[in-house]
Amino acid sequence: MGLEEEIEEIEEEIANTPYNKSTEAHIGRLKSKLAEKKEKLEKQQSGSGGGGGYSVEKHGDATVALVGFPSVGKSSLLNSLTNAESETGSYEFTTLDVNPGMLQHRGANIQMLDVPGLIEGAASGKGDGQQVLAVVRNADLIVFVLSVFEIDQYDRLQEELYDINIRVDQEPPRVTVRPKIKDGIKITSSTEQDLDEQTIQDVLRDQGYVNADLNLQENVTIDRLVDGLMENREYIPSITCVNKVDLIEPDYKETVDEQLRERDLDPEEVTFISAEKEKGLEALKDRIWNNLGMIRVYMDKPGRGIDWEEPLVIEEGTTVGEAIEKLGGEMEERFRFARVTGPSATHDEQQVGKDHVLEDEDVLKLILRR
Repeated sequence: MGLEEEIEEIEEEIANTPYNKSTEAHIGRLKSKLAEKKEKLEKQQSGSGGGGGYSVEKHGDATVALVGFPSVGKSSLLNSLTNAESETGSYEFTTLDVNPGMLQHRGANIQMLDVPGLIEGAASGKGDGQQVLAVVRNADLIVFVLSVFEIDQYDRLQEELYDINIRVDQEPPRVTVRPKIKDGIKITSSTEQDLDEQTIQDVLRDQGYVNADLNLQENVTIDRLVDGLMENREYIPSITCVNKVDLIEPDYKETVDEQLRERDLDPEEVTFISAEKEKGLEALKDRIWNNLGMIRVYMDKPGRGIDWEEPLVIEEGTTVGEAIEKLGGEMEERFRFARVTGPSATHDEQQVGKDHVLEDEDVLKLILRR
């Protein structure tokens, strides 16, 4: 029996086993084995070549992947947001390769990727699905693009991303495992666990841990425990936009809102757009910016004054020292102190060191040794 058949068999057994306290340990071991076999299959497939794939080099300050099923309007959206010229059409699979474009917003260069339309079963390889999804794994933000007439596509997109080990809108599990030479498995936890100790130990052994110290900082489910033990998980935030709103009657919006709520999506936090008519795009750009967690810092350059045109775009929480690292050159060795004016400063031209945390729209002046 090949790996794919083994995976199918385990998935079937999980689906057919009712979940309760008495079956918890059994299901836990099945899920652990499933994760291990899927990882093995992924390594096999990536090692066997399998075509050119969809490798896209990262450019700009951040990368955003537009994810949706065929013909939801991703290509039109990319063209409207950026300088890209992605082929568009009303038939399925117009986009046969990953098309990049650059969105310029609030001084940032944001790389947008029009990912080929997914189909059900993409994670298991249908329609070049694995190569497509591999591109998504490198994104800083996922934008789900849904048709206003098919909100249920959201469920299937989530499933496909989960199956390729992308955890959308999740924090990594607070699970630490440290292998050791002897003394078996020792479990410590800062909180009460719903899983019994035997089940946790069985999952660890299935993942190859015979002697190890496991520390749990949260009440883990089987899935979170397995994720915490695996190294091939990606944790990526997302936002959702609903396209083709120009094609519905106003009273149908209520139905759409209800369908969104059923999926724990707040209609107020979903961006309604028409890529074709270029409606709602400014709101979408702002949402992308806000969810990427970036800030702008304007550099006060010696002899040239403040550069308001091209800010330094960095992540929220970045310190002066980290900003200097991004700027590169000899500044780190020559740094004496900095002066900051703006939201993070208590007064204009406040003198600060490398540990000072910058905020959006600060003005930064570096004082360097000659």
